[in-house]
Amino acid sequence: MADVPTIALVIVVLYLLSSIKILREYERGVIFRLGRMLPKPKGPGIILVFAPIDRMVRVSLRIETMEVPPQDLVTKDNVTVKVNAVIYFRVIDPNKAIVEVQNYLYATSQLAQTTLRSVLGEVELDELLSQREKLNVRLQSVLDKHTGPWGVKVTMVEVKQVDLPDMMIRAIARQAEAERERRAKIIHAEGEYTAAEKLTLAAQMIQTQPAAIQLRYLQTLIEIGSEKNTTVIFPVPIDIFSGVRSILDRYARQGSANPTGEIDQAESTKTTSTEGQAQQAA
Repeated sequence: MADVPTIALVIVVLYLLSSIKILREYERGVIFRLGRMLPKPKGPGIILVFAPIDRMVRVSLRIETMEVPPQDLVTKDNVTVKVNAVIYFRVIDPNKAIVEVQNYLYATSQLAQTTLRSVLGEVELDELLSQREKLNVRLQSVLDKHTGPWGVKVTMVEVKQVDLPDMMIRAIARQAEAERERRAKIIHAEGEYTAAEKLTLAAQMIQTQPAAIQLRYLQTLIEIGSEKNTTVIFPVPIDIFSGVRSILDRYARQGSANPTGEIDQAESTKTTSTEGQAQQAA
């Protein structure tokens, strides 16, 4: 009978030892005492959980990373694509995360899938491909608004990959090629326009300084000679051809103004030559 207090003491010590729980720095313990949740979670460090009166649920406060499976959706311009994403979230209120929702991880995953389909289905394909940062912010805002009552904070959402049909990929490639050709033609046209402007200014300057064309000619000869070329080029001014043409036009106008006189002169010349031949024959 003397051993009963000792046995009771040992039982109490073992019970107290089993009631000691250690929580890490990123963990909190939500305590239910006789079915009622305590106002504040416990931890980190050493805490006492008196079973079976108390029941503890561990909750991690670290940022969780969850990949959203590929979702089939139809964009605003009726293009079918597959989109997957990655969401980053953490628990900021352990009590709400345990009491307000049955499984906050599963609930957040399902909410992310439905939100991804609904939000991205309201935009066009071009916006989905070119404005991902804007769409990521919008997805994060919508998810955080719905998970806030659960004590879960969505910190970031990233659209990971957009899978397009093969036909759409070929169409986008053709569009990109046409865009590059358009830019090349515009740049070429701008270069021609700039060159024409510079040539106009050069012509005006040469016109005011006639000696400049001679200097330019000498510079051209130097450039040709540097290539070990024996060909010598003598430029002919275009004004010479215009002068010759004006002379030819003047004679043509004179001939058309007096065609009869030319014919009579030709006949008289022919008669004179005939008489001379007859005299020589006699």
